[in-house]
Amino acid sequence: MNAAVVAVFGVVFYLVAYYFYARYLGRKVFRVQEVGETPAHTLTDGVDYVPARASVLYGHHFASIAGLGPIAGPAIAVIWGWLPATLWILLGCVFLGAVHDFGSLTVSLKHQGRSIGDLTGSILGRRGRVLFLIVIFFLLALAMGVFALIVGQLFAKAYPQAVIPVFGLMIVAVGMGWAVYKLKVGVPVATVVGLGLMFLLIWTGLGHPVCLYKAFLGTDVRREISQAKESGALTDDSRPGTVEKYFEDAGLAGRAGVVKNAADNATTTWIFILLGYALVASILPVWLLLQPRDYLNSYQLYIGLGGLFLGVLILHPKIAAPAVNHAGDLPSMIPLLFITIACGAISGFHSLVSSGTTARQLDKAKSARLIAYGGMLTEGLLALLVVLACTAGVGTDWAGTYSSWGKVTGSLGSKLQPFFTGSGTFLHVFGIPPAYGAALMAVVVVGFAMTTLDTGTRLLRYNIEEFADTVNLKKYFKRYLSSLIAVTALAAVALWKVPAAGPGGATVYKPAGIILWRIFGTTNQLMAALALLVITVYLIKKRRPSVYTAVPFAFMLVVTSWSMVTNILKGWNADHPELRSWSVVIVGSVLIIVALWLAVESLVTVAKARRAPAPDQAPQ
Repeated sequence: MNAAVVAVFGVVFYLVAYYFYARYLGRKVFRVQEVGETPAHTLTDGVDYVPARASVLYGHHFASIAGLGPIAGPAIAVIWGWLPATLWILLGCVFLGAVHDFGSLTVSLKHQGRSIGDLTGSILGRRGRVLFLIVIFFLLALAMGVFALIVGQLFAKAYPQAVIPVFGLMIVAVGMGWAVYKLKVGVPVATVVGLGLMFLLIWTGLGHPVCLYKAFLGTDVRREISQAKESGALTDDSRPGTVEKYFEDAGLAGRAGVVKNAADNATTTWIFILLGYALVASILPVWLLLQPRDYLNSYQLYIGLGGLFLGVLILHPKIAAPAVNHAGDLPSMIPLLFITIACGAISGFHSLVSSGTTARQLDKAKSARLIAYGGMLTEGLLALLVVLACTAGVGTDWAGTYSSWGKVTGSLGSKLQPFFTGSGTFLHVFGIPPAYGAALMAVVVVGFAMTTLDTGTRLLRYNIEEFADTVNLKKYFKRYLSSLIAVTALAAVALWKVPAAGPGGATVYKPAGIILWRIFGTTNQLMAALALLVITVYLIKKRRPSVYTAVPFAFMLVVTSWSMVTNILKGWNADHPELRSWSVVIVGSVLIIVALWLAVESLVTVAKARRAPAPDQAPQ
């Protein structure tokens, strides 16, 4: 199969869906036209509720939902072949994910910009609200804690070239936010200046990696590294892993151990820095940092998407992967495919972004279709290009790259490397050396991981405030205290080490987030099912067509419950009790019970709604 044909078909399919299906949903199902003034205007506070231009908010929304998910997931899932991954990305995005995001945003707009978890109280009742908020807290704390850990590892061990672009952009974003909202500088002018500075930062970062691990090395070790680099024995000292291998090959195991410890210390240091940043970002007004930073950051991905798409069209390479792959040690494709590819098809995290931040910044309701449904389609296009990069861009090396499940799902680097390699191939048509193109795409990816971290922390702050309101303590949980609690939860996930089974049954200690990460994907998709459930009940109560959300809800509930039960059974490990993972068993069991409980609550609510007289058509 020609990769260019798949790319063009995907774009056409998304455009047709946006023009026809999304328009129908907006007019007949969600009835966006019934929304009057948006919460950004009726509840303006200059911190969270701030009207934004559609182009700016689209960039902020897209950058918030497009983190590592739409890249890492498809890069793993193509091991089952290119066809299953492509079909799930195309069909899932149009009929599940984009509907989920559009519905979450619209329902929130009609409920004063309240998050999907908070407005569950108005739709399912107080008990349903508490249950949903519990699921959201676990999802956000786990995801953002692990993101802090992952980004810390990326800065310290894999891509130190991303440090200057990521942190420099924060300063540029603050300047842009202040210029636009306080000095009344036009958005086009501010955008041109901001983009110029952003690309200058990227160019600077690629040539000047910030190697924090060297700060934890003694003078003698640093001298040896410098001498090895000057002599040509060591070509790259920016990544501690390369330096560690150099010492190991030279028979200096002690030196290699010192470098490894230094890299671990650098990772911990970066985690603390990132947590401090997340704390500040969750407190600052959204217009001052998050909104302009995400808006500028989104241009990196727009340009990257355009470059990859044109590269595919020009090269029109053949897909090296089989359509469907059953060889090797692969686990069952069903239900794991629908969990592995999340953000590129449907993701519960998106409902929190749509209702938690985007609904509070939407200037005009008519922009909801573009930002929510259109934003999800753009993310679907990214996921589709990742599939093509990993199946056509890597060339004939696909079989070696995807030779085993363990090889693909090992470290984060092993998950992302096929995408970076394939991207370098596509960008080479513009005269960019493949290695440089791969490094450039890596910097973009790390930057997007950061956008998810700070947005997720703000959403966790909202979650804590909403839970406090449930128990009548909201007056004590203002944004400073709530943000501090949120970051403390992230720190526990990223830094708190718990006992786990190691090789041969030996006890090892790993971060809590790493142990629980095996159920994150399932939890995220379970969150999507619950968001669709809330939207479906809302539509039924309003006597609106609900099949468009009810069928996706039923499908996601089945596949996520199936996957969660599988994870619980693996965690239980009856054959080898010494390897039992109690945290996975307990947390997974609680989550599946809560989900089924919410489903029962919904059935009761729907039964009552059907017996009640039809409501008037007021937009609520």
